[in-house]
Amino acid sequence: MNPGLRVFLLFAAVFFAAFGLERTFVPDVVPIAFADEPQPSWMVQTAFLLRSLELMTGSVAMIALILMFGVWADRLREMQGKLKAKKQTIHSR
Repeated sequence: MNPGLRVFLLFAAVFFAAFGLERTFVPDVVPIAFADEPQPSWMVQTAFLLRSLELMTGSVAMIALILMFGVWADRLREMQGKLKAKKQTIHSR
């Protein structure tokens, strides 16, 4: 399996796990200390940790996906160049 795809899938899985845990355990908690209603400290800290994990892993997954598509586009361009050169040598004979 492509290493870029592995990185993307790993970080996407961690992102979705953190997203699911946040929605399950602390659904109505704002991950900051100031809110309209008092919130338990452990819920705020858990929401902050899970939101941080979501943002970091989501960013890494998107960067890996963009780099993977860039490498794929570069390989496709190289293959087109090789095919074009091959056609020119065949037609020049």
